[in-house]
Amino acid sequence: MKEQRRARAIAMSPDEVDAFLAEQRTCRVATVGRNGPHATPLWFVWQDGALWLTSLSRSQRWTDLQNDPRVAVVVDAGEAYGELRGVELRGRVEVVGEVPRTGEPVPDLDGPEQAFADRYTDGAIVRDGRHAWLRLVPEKITSWDFRKLDG
Repeated sequence: MKEQRRARAIAMSPDEVDAFLAEQRTCRVATVGRNGPHATPLWFVWQDGALWLTSLSRSQRWTDLQNDPRVAVVVDAGEAYGELRGVELRGRVEVVGEVPRTGEPVPDLDGPEQAFADRYTDGAIVRDGRHAWLRLVPEKITSWDFRKLDG
């Protein structure tokens, strides 16, 4: 993974990145399509160094990713300037499991699928035949925490 070179003074440590991604609920996923960038909010799970996303398999985002799997994902928080913090993850997504997701458990999905269900659907795993799973193992992570700025 590429190391963050700029703004190291306000960068989060790996443990801080893990904690931040564990507490936030919504990310913004940017894909590249024929007509340029496309950004959409999604729920996610951060587990074992990978960002897990579930996406409608009949969406512009899905079409974009089938043609070009590169993404940039941003998770951020804060209202006032001195509270701003966030993480950008860049890399290529891969599809995990069947498309769309309807069937039996898939070993690679057991942990993320249950973690997602615990976080967003009171523990109920939903396999609705419309969504599929994507995994992003980041090639680069950039983070910032403006709370680290000196007064």
